[in-house]
Amino acid sequence: MSGPTLATSPSADRRVTGRWIAAFAVAWLGVWMAQLAPLQLLLPAQIDAQLAPEHWVDSVVAFGIVAGAAGLCSIVAYPLTGALSDRTRSRFGRRRPWIAGGALLFAVGLVLLGLQTGIVGIGVCWCLAIIGFCILGAALTATISDQVPVAQRGYVSGWISAPQAVGVILGIALLLLLGTQMVAGYLALAVLLLVLVIPFLRLPDPLPAGPRLERITARALVESLWISPRRHPDFGWTMLSRVLVNLGNAFSTSLLFYFLLFGLGDADAETDLLLFTIVYTVFVVLASLVLGRLSDRLGRRRIFVVAASASQALAALLLAIWPSLPMGFVAAALIGLGYGCFMSVDQALATQVLPDPASHGKDLGIMNIAQAVPQAVAPLIGALLVAWLGGFAGLYLVSAACAVAGAIAVTRVRGVR
Repeated sequence: MSGPTLATSPSADRRVTGRWIAAFAVAWLGVWMAQLAPLQLLLPAQIDAQLAPEHWVDSVVAFGIVAGAAGLCSIVAYPLTGALSDRTRSRFGRRRPWIAGGALLFAVGLVLLGLQTGIVGIGVCWCLAIIGFCILGAALTATISDQVPVAQRGYVSGWISAPQAVGVILGIALLLLLGTQMVAGYLALAVLLLVLVIPFLRLPDPLPAGPRLERITARALVESLWISPRRHPDFGWTMLSRVLVNLGNAFSTSLLFYFLLFGLGDADAETDLLLFTIVYTVFVVLASLVLGRLSDRLGRRRIFVVAASASQALAALLLAIWPSLPMGFVAAALIGLGYGCFMSVDQALATQVLPDPASHGKDLGIMNIAQAVPQAVAPLIGALLVAWLGGFAGLYLVSAACAVAGAIAVTRVRGVR
C-alpha cells in the first residue's frame, strides 16, 4: 500500500492514469452491486416474505418506509463523513481510511441483514449498511476533486455510472443464481464489495499541501450544511437539478419489479427484470463513457444534462401512456441513455461548482445527498402515489415531470457552460 504524498489541486497537465481509472471503476462496481442489487430485488423480496400481506401495496409501503429511514441516515452520514475526511491527515492518506472503514461497515451491515427475520431488524441493518455506503461513497467521490483535472472529470465520472449499470445486472444475476437465498445473497455481495474495493486502496492517496483544517464542532458542521443559494447560486441550481432528475429516475426504476409483477401481471417478473436491466445497462455504459468524454472535449455540461433529462422524461411518458412489456424495453433503453449521460456529466459539473476548495469532501457529500435521498424515499413516495392514484400511470407521469423540472433547473447554472 502506497503512503501519502503532498499534493495541491489537480493541474490540467497531470492526468490520472489508466490504472487509477480502472481501480476507481472496479471499486464502484463493488459499491453498486452491494447497494442496488438488494434495493432492486433482495430487500423487497425479503420484506414481502416477512409480511406476506393480503394486498401488495402494503408490501410496497413497508419497503418504502425501510428505504426512507435509510435515506434519513444518508442525510447525516454523507456530509459528516465528507467533512471528517477533508480533515484527515493520517499516514494511510486522507480519503483511504474512510474508504476502507466505509466498505467494512457496509459489508457487516449486509451480512447482518441476511440474518434478520423481522421488519424492524431489516430496517436497522439496512440503515447500517447505507451508512457504510455513504462513508465509502463520499470519500470515493471526493478523490475526483482531489486528483482528477477538470478536462478528465466527465470521462472519469462516467466510470461511476457505467459500473452502476453493470453492477445492477451482475448483482441481480448473482442473486437469481443463488435462488434469492437471503443469507447467501447478502454474504456474496458483502465479500465482493470488499474484494473489489481493495485495488483502489493500494493506490497513492495524496495529502493536501497547506495547514490542517480546524477541528469541526457539531454546531459548525450543522451550520456548514447550509450553502446559501444566494451566495452560491450555481451550487444551488445544480443540487436542485440533481434532486429532481434522480427522483424522476428513482420513480421509474425503484418500483420496476412491482410494476412488472402487479402492473403488467407478469408471471416471470424476476427474469424480465433481469432482461430490462441488461438493456438499461448497455445504454448506460455507452452513454456514460461516450457522452462523458464528448462533454470533456466540447467543454460543455449543461446541454448534456438537459438532453439526458429529456430522455428520461420521454421514457416515463411512454410507460404511463402505453404500459406493456415491449414498451418497457424501449423505456429501459431511453432511461439508460439518459441516466448514463446524466451521471457522468452532472458529476463533472458538480465538481466545478463547489464553493470551498478546502471542503470538497463535505460539499460533495451534500451534493451526493441529492442522489442518495431520492433513491431512498422514492419507493415510499412512489408506493403512496400508486395507492392514491390507483395504478402506475400516475407514478410515471410524476417521474416525467420531475425530469423536465430538473432540466429547467440546470439551465440556470451560469458558471459552467
